[in-house]
Amino acid sequence: MDTEHDWITTPVTADLLRGALDVERTEHGVLPHRLPARARAQNADGQLAMAESQPSGVRLAFRTRATAVELDTLPTKRSYVGAPPRPHGVYDLVVDGRLAGQGSVTDGNVIVVDMAAGTAEHRPGRPGTVRFTGLPGGDKDVEIWLPHNETTELITLRTDAPVEPAREPGRRVWLHHGSSISHGSDAASPTGVWPALAASLGGVELINLGLAGSALLDPFTARTLRDTPADLISVKIGINLVNLDLMRLRAFGPAVHGFLDTVREGHPTAPLLVVSPILCPIHEDTPGPCAPDFSALSTGRLRFVAMGDPAERAGGKLTLGVIRDELSRIVKQRAADDPNLHYLDGRELYGETDSAELPLPDDLHPDAATHRRIGERFARLAFTAEGPFAGTTGKR
Repeated sequence: MDTEHDWITTPVTADLLRGALDVERTEHGVLPHRLPARARAQNADGQLAMAESQPSGVRLAFRTRATAVELDTLPTKRSYVGAPPRPHGVYDLVVDGRLAGQGSVTDGNVIVVDMAAGTAEHRPGRPGTVRFTGLPGGDKDVEIWLPHNETTELITLRTDAPVEPAREPGRRVWLHHGSSISHGSDAASPTGVWPALAASLGGVELINLGLAGSALLDPFTARTLRDTPADLISVKIGINLVNLDLMRLRAFGPAVHGFLDTVREGHPTAPLLVVSPILCPIHEDTPGPCAPDFSALSTGRLRFVAMGDPAERAGGKLTLGVIRDELSRIVKQRAADDPNLHYLDGRELYGETDSAELPLPDDLHPDAATHRRIGERFARLAFTAEGPFAGTTGKR
Protein backbone atom coordinates (compact mmCIF):
# COMPACT_ATOMS: atom_id res chain seq x y z
CA MET A 1 0.00 0.00 0.00
CA ASP A 2 1.17 3.52 -0.83
CA THR A 3 2.07 5.26 2.48
CA GLU A 4 2.43 8.75 1.00
CA HIS A 5 -1.29 9.48 1.24
CA ASP A 6 -3.79 9.78 4.08
CA TRP A 7 -6.07 7.00 2.96
CA ILE A 8 -9.80 6.76 3.46
CA THR A 9 -11.18 3.22 3.23
CA THR A 10 -14.61 2.78 1.67
CA PRO A 11 -16.40 -0.58 1.79
CA VAL A 12 -17.21 -1.94 -1.66
CA THR A 13 -20.97 -2.30 -1.77
CA ALA A 14 -23.57 -2.81 -4.47
CA ASP A 15 -24.30 0.91 -4.72
CA LEU A 16 -20.74 1.48 -5.98
CA LEU A 17 -21.09 -1.12 -8.75
CA ARG A 18 -22.62 -0.87 -12.21
CA GLY A 19 -23.10 -3.74 -14.65
CA ALA A 20 -23.45 -6.43 -11.96
CA LEU A 21 -26.78 -8.16 -11.34
CA ASP A 22 -25.80 -9.67 -7.99
CA VAL A 23 -23.08 -9.21 -5.38
CA GLU A 24 -21.94 -12.14 -3.26
CA ARG A 25 -20.23 -11.72 0.12
CA THR A 26 -17.04 -13.83 0.22
CA GLU A 27 -14.28 -14.61 2.68
CA HIS A 28 -12.20 -11.78 1.23
CA GLY A 29 -14.79 -9.17 0.29
CA VAL A 30 -17.46 -9.14 -2.41
CA LEU A 31 -17.75 -10.94 -5.74
CA PRO A 32 -19.79 -9.33 -8.54
CA HIS A 33 -21.96 -11.69 -10.56
CA ARG A 34 -23.54 -11.13 -13.96
CA LEU A 35 -26.27 -13.69 -13.38
CA PRO A 36 -28.56 -13.57 -10.34
CA ALA A 37 -28.48 -16.25 -7.67
CA ARG A 38 -31.59 -18.01 -8.97
CA ALA A 39 -30.06 -18.44 -12.42
CA ARG A 40 -26.78 -19.63 -10.96
CA ALA A 41 -28.61 -22.23 -8.88
CA GLN A 42 -30.10 -23.72 -12.06
CA ASN A 43 -26.72 -23.98 -13.80
CA ALA A 44 -24.52 -27.09 -13.59
CA ASP A 45 -21.95 -26.04 -16.19
CA GLY A 46 -18.49 -25.00 -14.99
CA GLN A 47 -17.85 -22.96 -18.13
CA LEU A 48 -20.89 -20.76 -17.51
CA ALA A 49 -20.09 -20.48 -13.79
CA MET A 50 -16.66 -19.13 -14.71
CA ALA A 51 -17.97 -16.84 -17.44
CA GLU A 52 -20.71 -15.14 -15.43
CA SER A 53 -18.30 -14.47 -12.54
CA GLN A 54 -15.86 -12.70 -14.86
CA PRO A 55 -16.98 -9.07 -14.63
CA SER A 56 -17.14 -7.99 -18.26
CA GLY A 57 -18.78 -4.57 -18.26
CA VAL A 58 -18.77 -4.33 -14.45
CA ARG A 59 -17.25 -1.19 -13.01
CA LEU A 60 -16.89 0.67 -9.75
CA ALA A 61 -18.48 4.09 -10.21
CA PHE A 62 -18.09 6.93 -7.71
CA ARG A 63 -17.68 10.67 -7.38
CA THR A 64 -14.68 12.08 -5.51
CA ARG A 65 -12.02 14.77 -5.27
CA ALA A 66 -9.34 12.11 -4.76
CA THR A 67 -6.09 12.30 -6.69
CA ALA A 68 -5.02 8.76 -5.75
CA VAL A 69 -7.00 5.50 -5.71
CA GLU A 70 -6.06 1.98 -4.63
CA LEU A 71 -8.14 -1.15 -5.05
CA ASP A 72 -7.26 -4.47 -3.39
CA THR A 73 -8.58 -7.50 -5.24
CA LEU A 74 -8.18 -11.25 -5.45
CA PRO A 75 -8.28 -12.25 -9.12
CA THR A 76 -8.69 -15.77 -10.44
CA LYS A 77 -6.72 -16.18 -13.65
CA ARG A 78 -6.51 -18.99 -16.22
CA SER A 79 -3.49 -20.70 -17.68
CA TYR A 80 -3.51 -23.30 -20.47
CA VAL A 81 -0.96 -26.09 -20.56
CA GLY A 82 1.16 -25.82 -23.70
CA ALA A 83 -0.21 -22.39 -24.69
CA PRO A 84 1.59 -19.05 -24.32
CA PRO A 85 1.02 -17.33 -20.96
CA ARG A 86 -2.10 -15.19 -20.90
CA PRO A 87 -1.60 -11.51 -20.15
CA HIS A 88 -2.74 -10.27 -16.77
CA GLY A 89 -6.23 -8.78 -16.67
CA VAL A 90 -6.44 -5.03 -17.10
CA TYR A 91 -8.25 -2.48 -14.92
CA ASP A 92 -9.31 0.61 -16.87
CA LEU A 93 -9.57 3.92 -15.02
CA VAL A 94 -12.11 6.26 -16.60
CA VAL A 95 -12.36 9.85 -15.36
CA ASP A 96 -15.28 11.99 -16.52
CA GLY A 97 -15.87 9.59 -19.39
CA ARG A 98 -12.27 9.39 -20.64
CA LEU A 99 -9.72 6.63 -20.22
CA ALA A 100 -7.15 8.00 -17.76
CA GLY A 101 -5.08 4.99 -16.71
CA GLN A 102 -4.63 1.24 -16.74
CA GLY A 103 -3.18 -1.27 -14.31
CA SER A 104 -3.09 -4.95 -13.41
CA VAL A 105 -2.95 -7.18 -10.36
CA THR A 106 -0.25 -9.78 -10.95
CA ASP A 107 -1.07 -11.86 -7.87
CA GLY A 108 -4.13 -14.06 -7.45
CA ASN A 109 -5.44 -17.57 -7.87
CA VAL A 110 -4.67 -19.50 -11.04
CA ILE A 111 -6.72 -22.24 -12.69
CA VAL A 112 -4.40 -24.38 -14.81
CA VAL A 113 -6.36 -25.98 -17.66
CA ASP A 114 -5.07 -29.00 -19.58
CA MET A 115 -7.37 -29.15 -22.61
CA ALA A 116 -5.81 -32.39 -23.87
CA ALA A 117 -6.44 -34.17 -20.58
CA GLY A 118 -9.69 -32.38 -19.82
CA THR A 119 -8.51 -31.35 -16.34
CA ALA A 120 -8.30 -28.12 -14.36
CA GLU A 121 -6.17 -27.50 -11.27
CA HIS A 122 -6.88 -24.62 -8.87
CA ARG A 123 -3.73 -23.04 -7.45
CA PRO A 124 -4.51 -20.57 -4.65
CA GLY A 125 -2.78 -17.21 -4.58
CA ARG A 126 -2.78 -13.99 -2.63
CA PRO A 127 -4.56 -10.67 -3.17
CA GLY A 128 -2.90 -7.73 -4.88
CA THR A 129 -3.39 -4.02 -5.43
CA VAL A 130 -4.03 -1.87 -8.48
CA ARG A 131 -3.03 1.76 -7.94
CA PHE A 132 -3.81 4.98 -9.79
CA THR A 133 -2.19 8.30 -8.89
CA GLY A 134 -1.99 11.76 -10.39
CA LEU A 135 -5.74 12.13 -10.93
CA PRO A 136 -6.91 15.69 -11.55
CA GLY A 137 -8.09 17.63 -8.50
CA GLY A 138 -11.67 18.70 -8.00
CA ASP A 139 -14.92 16.79 -8.12
CA LYS A 140 -15.06 14.19 -10.86
CA ASP A 141 -16.79 10.97 -11.83
CA VAL A 142 -14.46 7.98 -11.58
CA GLU A 143 -15.02 4.48 -12.93
CA ILE A 144 -12.76 1.47 -12.50
CA TRP A 145 -13.68 -1.12 -15.12
CA LEU A 146 -12.80 -4.58 -13.83
CA PRO A 147 -10.92 -7.12 -15.98
CA HIS A 148 -13.36 -8.74 -18.38
CA ASN A 149 -11.49 -12.05 -18.29
CA GLU A 150 -10.64 -12.58 -14.60
CA THR A 151 -13.02 -13.48 -11.80
CA THR A 152 -12.39 -10.60 -9.39
CA GLU A 153 -13.15 -10.48 -5.69
CA LEU A 154 -13.17 -6.89 -4.47
CA ILE A 155 -11.58 -6.41 -1.06
CA THR A 156 -10.84 -2.77 -0.26
CA LEU A 157 -11.18 0.63 -1.96
CA ARG A 158 -8.86 3.36 -0.71
CA THR A 159 -8.77 7.01 -1.75
CA ASP A 160 -7.14 10.17 -0.45
CA ALA A 161 -10.52 11.95 -0.34
CA PRO A 162 -14.07 10.80 0.45
CA VAL A 163 -16.15 9.04 -2.19
CA GLU A 164 -19.86 8.80 -2.83
CA PRO A 165 -21.77 6.67 -5.32
CA ALA A 166 -21.81 8.14 -8.82
CA ARG A 167 -24.79 10.21 -9.81
CA GLU A 168 -27.54 8.63 -11.89
CA PRO A 169 -26.32 9.24 -15.45
CA GLY A 170 -29.80 9.61 -16.93
CA ARG A 171 -28.89 7.57 -19.98
CA ARG A 172 -30.77 4.70 -21.52
CA VAL A 173 -29.73 1.24 -20.31
CA TRP A 174 -28.61 -1.22 -22.99
CA LEU A 175 -28.81 -4.89 -21.99
CA HIS A 176 -26.81 -7.15 -24.29
CA HIS A 177 -26.41 -10.93 -24.35
CA GLY A 178 -23.97 -12.88 -26.48
CA SER A 179 -21.04 -15.28 -26.61
CA SER A 180 -17.32 -15.01 -25.79
CA ILE A 181 -16.99 -12.35 -28.49
CA SER A 182 -19.46 -10.15 -26.60
CA HIS A 183 -17.82 -11.19 -23.33
CA GLY A 184 -14.53 -9.84 -24.69
CA SER A 185 -12.30 -12.77 -25.63
CA ASP A 186 -8.96 -11.40 -26.94
CA ALA A 187 -9.92 -7.75 -26.35
CA ALA A 188 -7.05 -5.73 -24.85
CA SER A 189 -8.95 -4.25 -21.89
CA PRO A 190 -12.48 -4.02 -20.47
CA THR A 191 -13.37 -0.72 -22.17
CA GLY A 192 -12.03 -2.23 -25.43
CA VAL A 193 -14.63 -5.02 -25.51
CA TRP A 194 -16.90 -4.27 -28.46
CA PRO A 195 -20.15 -3.77 -26.47
CA ALA A 196 -18.33 -1.33 -24.15
CA LEU A 197 -17.03 0.60 -27.16
CA ALA A 198 -20.47 0.65 -28.77
CA ALA A 199 -22.10 1.78 -25.51
CA SER A 200 -19.63 4.65 -25.19
CA LEU A 201 -20.25 5.76 -28.76
CA GLY A 202 -24.01 5.36 -28.37
CA GLY A 203 -24.18 7.26 -25.08
CA VAL A 204 -25.87 4.45 -23.15
CA GLU A 205 -25.28 2.53 -19.93
CA LEU A 206 -24.16 -1.05 -20.61
CA ILE A 207 -25.14 -4.25 -18.86
CA ASN A 208 -23.08 -6.91 -20.63
CA LEU A 209 -24.38 -10.47 -20.44
CA GLY A 210 -21.85 -11.72 -22.96
CA LEU A 211 -21.08 -15.17 -21.52
CA ALA A 212 -18.09 -17.00 -23.00
CA GLY A 213 -19.11 -20.34 -24.43
CA SER A 214 -22.57 -19.95 -22.90
CA ALA A 215 -24.95 -18.12 -25.24
CA LEU A 216 -27.03 -21.28 -25.48
CA LEU A 217 -30.65 -20.12 -25.27
CA ASP A 218 -30.79 -21.21 -21.62
CA PRO A 219 -34.21 -20.45 -20.11
CA PHE A 220 -32.63 -18.99 -16.95
CA THR A 221 -30.68 -16.54 -19.10
CA ALA A 222 -33.89 -15.51 -20.87
CA ARG A 223 -35.55 -14.96 -17.49
CA THR A 224 -32.57 -12.84 -16.40
CA LEU A 225 -33.03 -10.65 -19.46
CA ARG A 226 -36.76 -10.50 -18.77
CA ASP A 227 -36.28 -9.38 -15.17
CA THR A 228 -33.45 -6.86 -15.68
CA PRO A 229 -34.58 -3.24 -16.12
CA ALA A 230 -33.46 -1.99 -19.53
CA ASP A 231 -34.45 0.42 -22.28
CA LEU A 232 -32.70 -1.38 -25.16
CA ILE A 233 -32.02 -5.09 -25.56
CA SER A 234 -29.92 -7.13 -27.97
CA VAL A 235 -29.28 -10.85 -28.18
CA LYS A 236 -26.50 -12.28 -30.31
CA ILE A 237 -27.28 -15.91 -31.05
CA GLY A 238 -25.56 -18.74 -32.85
CA ILE A 239 -21.85 -19.39 -32.55
CA ASN A 240 -21.93 -21.27 -29.23
CA LEU A 241 -24.76 -23.50 -30.41
CA VAL A 242 -22.55 -24.58 -33.31
CA ASN A 243 -19.39 -24.76 -31.17
CA LEU A 244 -21.01 -27.27 -28.84
CA ASP A 245 -23.18 -29.00 -31.45
CA LEU A 246 -25.90 -28.45 -28.87
CA MET A 247 -29.10 -28.90 -30.88
CA ARG A 248 -30.53 -29.62 -34.30
CA LEU A 249 -32.56 -27.33 -36.54
CA ARG A 250 -35.83 -28.88 -35.28
CA ALA A 251 -35.08 -27.68 -31.74
CA PHE A 252 -33.42 -24.40 -32.66
CA GLY A 253 -36.42 -22.53 -34.04
CA PRO A 254 -38.77 -23.25 -31.12
CA ALA A 255 -35.94 -22.48 -28.67
CA VAL A 256 -35.41 -19.05 -30.25
CA HIS A 257 -39.14 -18.35 -30.13
CA GLY A 258 -39.28 -19.38 -26.47
CA PHE A 259 -36.26 -17.25 -25.59
CA LEU A 260 -37.75 -14.17 -27.26
CA ASP A 261 -41.18 -14.85 -25.74
CA THR A 262 -39.62 -14.81 -22.27
CA VAL A 263 -37.70 -11.60 -22.90
CA ARG A 264 -40.88 -9.96 -24.18
CA GLU A 265 -42.75 -10.88 -20.98
CA GLY A 266 -40.65 -8.30 -19.14
CA HIS A 267 -40.01 -5.86 -21.99
CA PRO A 268 -43.06 -5.95 -24.25
CA THR A 269 -42.25 -2.83 -26.27
CA ALA A 270 -38.54 -2.14 -25.79
CA PRO A 271 -36.42 -2.14 -28.96
CA LEU A 272 -35.15 -5.73 -29.23
CA LEU A 273 -32.39 -6.50 -31.72
CA VAL A 274 -31.54 -10.07 -32.72
CA VAL A 275 -27.98 -10.31 -34.04
CA SER A 276 -26.72 -13.33 -35.96
CA PRO A 277 -23.08 -14.49 -35.81
CA ILE A 278 -20.21 -12.56 -37.30
CA LEU A 279 -18.27 -14.36 -40.02
CA CYS A 280 -16.36 -17.38 -38.72
CA PRO A 281 -14.96 -19.30 -41.70
CA ILE A 282 -14.47 -22.62 -39.91
CA HIS A 283 -18.18 -22.84 -39.08
CA GLU A 284 -19.88 -21.08 -42.00
CA ASP A 285 -20.75 -24.37 -43.71
CA THR A 286 -19.25 -26.94 -41.32
CA PRO A 287 -21.12 -28.02 -38.19
CA GLY A 288 -19.57 -28.42 -34.77
CA PRO A 289 -18.44 -29.44 -32.38
CA CYS A 290 -15.44 -27.15 -32.19
CA ALA A 291 -12.22 -28.35 -30.61
CA PRO A 292 -8.71 -27.08 -29.95
CA ASP A 293 -6.17 -27.91 -32.64
CA PHE A 294 -3.68 -29.76 -30.48
CA SER A 295 -1.09 -29.86 -33.26
CA ALA A 296 -1.06 -26.06 -33.20
CA LEU A 297 -1.05 -26.03 -29.40
CA SER A 298 2.19 -28.01 -29.40
CA THR A 299 3.81 -25.13 -31.29
CA GLY A 300 2.62 -22.57 -28.74
CA ARG A 301 -0.47 -21.40 -30.64
CA LEU A 302 -4.07 -21.82 -29.58
CA ARG A 303 -6.35 -22.46 -32.56
CA PHE A 304 -9.70 -24.12 -33.07
CA VAL A 305 -11.08 -26.45 -35.72
CA ALA A 306 -14.58 -27.55 -36.72
CA MET A 307 -15.06 -31.28 -36.21
CA GLY A 308 -18.33 -31.77 -38.08
CA ASP A 309 -19.04 -32.77 -41.67
CA PRO A 310 -20.84 -30.36 -44.03
CA ALA A 311 -22.96 -33.28 -45.25
CA GLU A 312 -24.50 -33.49 -41.77
CA ARG A 313 -26.52 -30.35 -42.46
CA ALA A 314 -29.01 -32.60 -44.25
CA GLY A 315 -29.72 -34.27 -40.91
CA GLY A 316 -30.39 -30.97 -39.18
CA LYS A 317 -26.96 -30.07 -37.85
CA LEU A 318 -26.44 -26.37 -37.43
CA THR A 319 -23.92 -24.17 -39.20
CA LEU A 320 -23.66 -20.39 -39.07
CA GLY A 321 -25.27 -20.16 -42.49
CA VAL A 322 -28.23 -22.25 -41.35
CA ILE A 323 -28.60 -20.20 -38.18
CA ARG A 324 -28.57 -16.86 -40.02
CA ASP A 325 -31.28 -18.04 -42.40
CA GLU A 326 -33.46 -19.28 -39.53
CA LEU A 327 -32.98 -16.18 -37.37
CA SER A 328 -33.85 -13.93 -40.30
CA ARG A 329 -37.00 -15.95 -40.96
CA ILE A 330 -38.07 -15.96 -37.30
CA VAL A 331 -37.57 -12.24 -36.82
CA LYS A 332 -39.44 -11.43 -40.04
CA GLN A 333 -42.33 -13.63 -38.92
CA ARG A 334 -42.50 -12.14 -35.42
CA ALA A 335 -41.96 -8.54 -36.53
CA ALA A 336 -45.34 -8.60 -38.26
CA ASP A 337 -46.85 -8.35 -34.75
CA ASP A 338 -43.84 -6.81 -32.98
CA PRO A 339 -42.71 -3.61 -34.70
CA ASN A 340 -39.93 -3.08 -32.14
CA LEU A 341 -38.22 -6.35 -33.03
CA HIS A 342 -35.27 -6.05 -35.41
CA TYR A 343 -32.62 -8.24 -37.07
CA LEU A 344 -28.97 -7.56 -37.82
CA ASP A 345 -26.84 -9.93 -39.89
CA GLY A 346 -23.59 -10.27 -37.94
CA ARG A 347 -21.59 -10.18 -41.17
CA GLU A 348 -22.38 -6.46 -41.30
CA LEU A 349 -20.21 -6.17 -38.21
CA TYR A 350 -17.46 -8.48 -39.47
CA GLY A 351 -17.63 -10.08 -42.89
CA GLU A 352 -15.50 -11.53 -45.66
CA THR A 353 -13.57 -8.33 -46.42
CA ASP A 354 -12.82 -7.88 -42.73
CA SER A 355 -11.72 -11.49 -42.42
CA ALA A 356 -9.19 -11.00 -45.21
CA GLU A 357 -7.80 -7.89 -43.53
CA LEU A 358 -8.15 -8.90 -39.87
CA PRO A 359 -8.37 -12.70 -39.68
CA LEU A 360 -9.45 -14.27 -36.40
CA PRO A 361 -6.11 -15.18 -34.75
CA ASP A 362 -7.34 -18.48 -33.31
CA ASP A 363 -9.97 -18.97 -36.03
CA LEU A 364 -12.73 -18.19 -33.51
CA HIS A 365 -12.16 -14.93 -31.59
CA PRO A 366 -11.44 -11.38 -32.82
CA ASP A 367 -8.37 -9.43 -31.69
CA ALA A 368 -8.36 -5.95 -30.14
CA ALA A 369 -8.45 -4.12 -33.49
CA THR A 370 -11.41 -6.19 -34.62
CA HIS A 371 -13.28 -5.53 -31.37
CA ARG A 372 -12.93 -1.83 -32.13
CA ARG A 373 -14.21 -2.29 -35.66
CA ILE A 374 -17.21 -4.33 -34.51
CA GLY A 375 -18.02 -1.82 -31.76
CA GLU A 376 -17.85 1.15 -34.11
CA ARG A 377 -20.00 -0.59 -36.71
CA PHE A 378 -22.59 -1.67 -34.16
CA ALA A 379 -22.83 1.89 -32.87
CA ARG A 380 -23.34 3.18 -36.41
CA LEU A 381 -25.89 0.53 -37.34
CA ALA A 382 -27.84 0.50 -34.06
CA PHE A 383 -27.61 3.94 -32.44
CA THR A 384 -27.66 6.42 -35.30
CA ALA A 385 -30.80 7.95 -36.79
CA GLU A 386 -31.88 4.98 -38.91
CA GLY A 387 -30.90 2.31 -36.38
CA PRO A 388 -33.23 0.30 -34.09
CA PHE A 389 -31.76 2.00 -31.01
CA ALA A 390 -32.06 5.55 -32.32
CA GLY A 391 -33.35 8.04 -29.78
CA THR A 392 -32.37 10.63 -27.24
CA THR A 393 -29.76 10.03 -24.58
CA GLY A 394 -32.33 10.08 -21.77
CA LYS A 395 -34.31 7.05 -20.65
CA ARG A 396 -37.63 6.44 -22.30
